[in-house]
Amino acid sequence: MIQSMTGFGKAEANFPEKKITIEIKSLNCKQLDVTTRIPATYREKDIEIRNIISQKIERGKVDLTITSDVVDQSVSNAINQTVVKNYYEAIKNLSEDLNIALPVDWFSIILRLPDAVKTEIMEWDEKEWEAVKQAIEKAIVSLNKFRTQEGLMLENIFTAKIENISRLLKEIDIYEAERIEKIKERIRENLAKSDVGTYDENRFEQELIYYVEKLDVNEEKSRLKNHLEYFLETLNSEKSQGRKLGFIAQEIGREINTLGSKSNHALMQKIVVQMKDELEQMKEQIFNVL
Repeated sequence: MIQSMTGFGKAEANFPEKKITIEIKSLNCKQLDVTTRIPATYREKDIEIRNIISQKIERGKVDLTITSDVVDQSVSNAINQTVVKNYYEAIKNLSEDLNIALPVDWFSIILRLPDAVKTEIMEWDEKEWEAVKQAIEKAIVSLNKFRTQEGLMLENIFTAKIENISRLLKEIDIYEAERIEKIKERIRENLAKSDVGTYDENRFEQELIYYVEKLDVNEEKSRLKNHLEYFLETLNSEKSQGRKLGFIAQEIGREINTLGSKSNHALMQKIVVQMKDELEQMKEQIFNVL
């Protein structure tokens, strides 16, 4: 069963004085690329958080955010008066130097500036960290469930596209015999219009057979059929194999391109274009497969 690299997970850890929220999301990436946004309180645990993620998530650009919301009103913010005064003087002087009008609502502007409001940083203990770590693991489980659900959707898309290419491949058989006869007829007509005079009919037939054999597409059809079956087999394997599916898709594209170059028939080339379109839509989605 395949998994998508796109996903989202969320979990919470609740304490008497605060609520910790963990959100984790992932996008497609060739390797595992982890970014963390965590409060300064847990900064020393950053490496441990990354280790937890690397053990439970395979590939993808992973973004983990931890936010802390105070629920105990006894823990409050305080205005940093020294910083506010310095901001006030700086803005006032800048207003005079640049001849810009002073703001009407000083507090709404200054209090949004860095360090104007200071928050009491509450220390944590090992019991709290264990609860936060469990919440991180729950968020990762939620993310992986999301990835599995997305994988089911991708699997349906790939199955439909493979079936469409298989159907188009069978349609080529309709024009196979007709194509060869038209090629022979065109060569005879061109030969009749030329000034070569008399020629050895047996030798001509031999050369014609050799030329037609070079345009034979039975091997390409057989290999393409095998690649399509192998793609479905890999799709249904226990472990998601996005890279392998990408390699198989390249081989499918190679056989389709060879069919197009050998077809020498307008309707067959039209079918090949349709097959390429189906394959390109598959390739766009394969980048999201784990």
